Amino acid sequence: MPDTVSPQVRSRMMASVRGKNTKPELVVRSALHRAGYRFRLHARKLPGTPDIVLPKYHVIIFVHGCFWHGHDCSLFRWPSSRQEFWKRKITTNQANDLKNIARLRDAGWRVLTVWECALKDKRRQDGKRFADKLSEWIRGTKHRGEFIGKFSK
Repeated sequence: MPDTVSPQVRSRMMASVRGKNTKPELVVRSALHRAGYRFRLHARKLPGTPDIVLPKYHVIIFVHGCFWHGHDCSLFRWPSSRQEFWKRKITTNQANDLKNIARLRDAGWRVLTVWECALKDKRRQDGKRFADKLSEWIRGTKHRGEFIGKFSK
């Protein structure tokens, strides 16, 4: 199926996609700040350049867009154009995610992934409940976690 916009418009649209300071990331940072946590952003010296690092708790938080990381949820759909490109791009992102998480875990970090659908999904929880669950995970002992549509994992 051909693209519905011109190559120039598509290029402009894709150029506007940000990798840092996205809306979902700002929601997570705001919840952490309101709960009194202090953190570092985009630590380039750590594998995968984590979005949020809480050194005091030895916790890393990745805030992943469901499309870019191929999350199996209602927000992800394989593109119908340039299928080979997108398949390669997204599966490479997924492989890099797994590799970086393993490297962080080997270095003693606890890793949490907050998926975009946990913040945007129709079933999403209110901000207070999200902040409480986030704080509970940070202060807990789990080494790996994910927040999805209803913070279930």
